[in-house]
Amino acid sequence: MQSTRERIVRWDDPAGVVELVRTSAGLDALRRLVAGETPPPPIAQLMNFRLVEVADGYAVFEGEPGEEHYNPIGSVHGGFALTLLDSALGCSIHTMLPAGIGYTTSDVQVRFVRGMTKDTGTVRCEATALHVGRSTAVAEGKLYDRERRLLAVGTTACAILRG
Repeated sequence: MQSTRERIVRWDDPAGVVELVRTSAGLDALRRLVAGETPPPPIAQLMNFRLVEVADGYAVFEGEPGEEHYNPIGSVHGGFALTLLDSALGCSIHTMLPAGIGYTTSDVQVRFVRGMTKDTGTVRCEATALHVGRSTAVAEGKLYDRERRLLAVGTTACAILRG
């Protein structure tokens, strides 16, 4: 017999965080997000993760993998790790951008080292910007479990959007 589970996801109107990010320097906007001065973006509520730390060229996300992230083989789908890495990698770059300058991911490469289940507990994704130029940026990151065992590594390239 199969038992059904349910998860209700609630989020705030994303217009506030979008406006903050568009009109503030990257580091300032992300610090306000970490401090809880603006609600998180809907993806964070949906995927059960949060931005917990930022500095120049550095961003950290934490999340809780759960059954709602499972694939058919009974483990957390790689998309959960990829989403955490993409978020941390992009935000590490965003911390280096002035107000009015945006970015978008052009590619991400991830190597999965160890799988996750709901019993993995809180995972931590740390990313560092390696290069932020006029038109492109590159960052690298690592995803760890609570014992600091490596779960995944990733790199990204982002296009810098001016005007």
